Amino acid sequence: MAEAGLFLAYAVIGTMAVAPIYFGSFSSLDRLKSAVSKKKASEKGHFAEYSDSEDEDEESEAVTAEDAYMFPVYGSAALFSMYVIFKYLNKDWVNFLLSGYFALLGVAALTQLGVRVVKGVTGAKLPLYHLNLVHHSKSVFDLRFTNLHLGMMGASMLCTAFYLYTKNWAVSNLFGLAFSFSAIILIRLDSFKSGMIMLAGLFVYDIFWVFGTEVMVSVAKNFDAPIKVVFPKDLFPADGKLAFTMLGLGDIVVPGIFVALCLRFDRQRYLSSIGYAKDKALPRVLNDKHRGFGFPTPYFNACMAAYVAGLATTITVMHTFKAAQPALLYLSPACILAVIATAVVRGELAAVFSYSEETKKDEGDSAESAGKDKKADGEEEEKAPVAHRYNLRNQGPASTSGAGLTTPASAGELADDEQENVKASRVLDEKVNPISEVSDDGSETTPATSAKGKKGKKSGSKAKAKK
Repeated sequence: MAEAGLFLAYAVIGTMAVAPIYFGSFSSLDRLKSAVSKKKASEKGHFAEYSDSEDEDEESEAVTAEDAYMFPVYGSAALFSMYVIFKYLNKDWVNFLLSGYFALLGVAALTQLGVRVVKGVTGAKLPLYHLNLVHHSKSVFDLRFTNLHLGMMGASMLCTAFYLYTKNWAVSNLFGLAFSFSAIILIRLDSFKSGMIMLAGLFVYDIFWVFGTEVMVSVAKNFDAPIKVVFPKDLFPADGKLAFTMLGLGDIVVPGIFVALCLRFDRQRYLSSIGYAKDKALPRVLNDKHRGFGFPTPYFNACMAAYVAGLATTITVMHTFKAAQPALLYLSPACILAVIATAVVRGELAAVFSYSEETKKDEGDSAESAGKDKKADGEEEEKAPVAHRYNLRNQGPASTSGAGLTTPASAGELADDEQENVKASRVLDEKVNPISEVSDDGSETTPATSAKGKKGKKSGSKAKAKK
């Protein structure tokens, strides 16, 4: 009976690990942009009207290769700090403070999870509200929500209060699943290179802290917060005390964001094959669907299968040797090798390692560059009329006849030319209306002075015409 309960615990732990990765990966797919949707958005205004709009995609945090190199360092510092804190400070007070912190995060994570589940099941299209803070014409804070968000937030607060009061393990699992789901959506690897660096680094990290020291196991047992998913080894123990098998959220999230990258790569390959472009209308094969359309997923399937196999290996070794195992010891190589093997079989190894996703920083640099170019173009356009007017005023009183030969103009022709120049100058002055003008000798003059100069020129031209 005890053995059957243990196998049930393993099955439930495995399911709780796979579920947030699978659904989180598909939720990480952005809504497709197109020329038609951009036109509609511009017609409606700056703010999206409904919750299924193009602007609904949540901001994500990109993980670059530089960040991936530092993951084991930051993780080690945080883990050892928690070990020291639990060893030398009162464990109850530490867990009390941590519980309050995770309670706030839990409300946000549960709200997001609840909203996505309800919208996914019902397909509801809800009015979208914006709370926007602007500084110097730039948005520095934009909170978007619907009535469903408000309802789910209330339910999440009740659930959080129940957890803080009872420390129920089932509610703790609910928080853990919500954290994992949210992290897989919000944390994005920018390339396969970054993902492989991260998995390789954390592979060494996990081995050292589990096999080399007692730090990892000690923190996991003393940390009374939803940073793991657990399930009783026996639901009805004879002594009434529940013993749990557990899996850390890091063993779900770290491989999970790599699996999500594989899914986005699959979709990008498919969109390229059908000729999709952001500045054009959607291809007909998509049937005007911006998301939720089917596409081949060879890399996602391979990496997901490798994760399941790696997790099964972890559980088998742990059960056989009756000792805690670093899950990333098996999961990291499995995920990396699955992607490389799939790429080799399909002849797409170069495409895999050259693939990269545009990060927020890249978008900002592009926008800044475009803004500078636009500003430079505007300055050139502003200077052009002034230069044109200056050229009109400095035309010489001579006409050309023959190749390279100049002859003096007659008095009548000269007067007509000057009259035309004066008229053209007036038209340009009325259109440009500058604060200061460039005089014939190159110095700046005020509009009044310029007007006097024009009057003098006009009188002079009349006198020459009479003569």
